[in-house]
Amino acid sequence: MIIAEIIKHLEDFAPVSTAEDFDNVGLLVGQPETTVTGILITLDTLEEVVEEAIATNCNLIVSFHPIIFSGLKRLNGANYVERTVIKAIQNNIAIYAIHTALDNHHLGVNKMICDKLELLNTRILIPKKNNIKKLTTYIPTAKAAQLRQKLFEAGAGSIGNYDECSFNLEGIGSFKPGEQANPVIGTSGETHFEKETQINVTFPLNVESQILKALFKNHPYEEVAYEVTTLDNSNQQIGMGMIGELKQEMEEVVFLSEIKKIFKTGCIRHSELLGKPVKKVAVLGGSGSFAIENAKKAGADIFISADFKYHDFYKAEQKLVLADIGHYESEQYTKNLLHSYLSKKISNFALILSNTKTNPIKYY
Repeated sequence: MIIAEIIKHLEDFAPVSTAEDFDNVGLLVGQPETTVTGILITLDTLEEVVEEAIATNCNLIVSFHPIIFSGLKRLNGANYVERTVIKAIQNNIAIYAIHTALDNHHLGVNKMICDKLELLNTRILIPKKNNIKKLTTYIPTAKAAQLRQKLFEAGAGSIGNYDECSFNLEGIGSFKPGEQANPVIGTSGETHFEKETQINVTFPLNVESQILKALFKNHPYEEVAYEVTTLDNSNQQIGMGMIGELKQEMEEVVFLSEIKKIFKTGCIRHSELLGKPVKKVAVLGGSGSFAIENAKKAGADIFISADFKYHDFYKAEQKLVLADIGHYESEQYTKNLLHSYLSKKISNFALILSNTKTNPIKYY
């Protein structure tokens, strides 16, 4: 297989178009047409990880975090980022980063946290906006069923747990072909009236090119009349964080002890305990202080995340408990998720979980 084929599998699962605007995801080092000898899956790409890739004959590193986040102005080995990139290039090792594309997936980073905590009734905490589009087109009624099915196959018409969703209206379309036209129906210079069906389907932003390709390929008209609009609706399947419920409510200190054990963290920094049972739990892997208000509005009893600053803990305002379990600790199972997914898509291929411990934080 070549790198481009691996990337297609990854982006079928977590499209780069769903990543946050500030992020740097995709193929950061290497060329798509390179033949893959093996894949090393890691949370972070460091020099030690590149050395591990060399030792295991892996020329593609699939990393959660991007080693190149902000712009590189030079490559002279002055810091760990530059040294890592140089080592990868010198040894013909490609680096792909998935980061917030996987954060935003409803079966991604935060679902893994929920699963580890055995939460029920999980849903996205902050559904992503401006991610749903709507196609409206007009086609002779006799051809409508075929086009509709092709649009479904291209990725249109899914709403939550429902597929092949559309809205259709019957009407009469009119057009007059010009002298240079080559009409399938009608005659040049004469106004023609045709019984048509208006088809309306929604689709996620990342499949727009496939949708339009299916439209043009399967529409009989020489000139296709269509409209694509962006909806204000939030996408309930894409977004940051998740919220769910424990099978049984637990005392705060007992639940904190469970979290510490499950995520193997050296300590948990938390806000004031409220002396009430924990039932509703919000989570967000990595730096999650921006979602504190969302967790409060959702009625969470506790919000588990990382990288809270001193003043962030004041934002709890005795409405919930904020629990900082550590950045690495909250995302540590992400590489297992990627390994599991790729193993199902690529059988009989070298997929190796990195053994390098990349957590830069130590506990005394």
